[in-house]
Amino acid sequence: GQEVDSEISNQLVGLMVFLSIEDDTKDLYLFINSPGGWVIPGIAIYDTMQLVPPDVHTICMGLAASMGSFILVGGEITKRLALPHA
Repeated sequence: GQEVDSEISNQLVGLMVFLSIEDDTKDLYLFINSPGGWVIPGIAIYDTMQLVPPDVHTICMGLAASMGSFILVGGEITKRLALPHA
């Protein structure tokens, strides 16, 4: 999986903002497979998920440890999912 760092955080934040500007009625889907990572970039992802108007679905595929689990619970409360062996 991908470690949470500044590079992936900047990419995800930019994509979420761009997609919400393009069409704020379409839900966003974030698939997570991460061993965790840096705190500040992870909080930036979490805060952006809370900021954008569309609901953000979070789906754990594989591993969501440490900061990965924090991002997972940042999804819309009724739209969080973990696959059976995640």
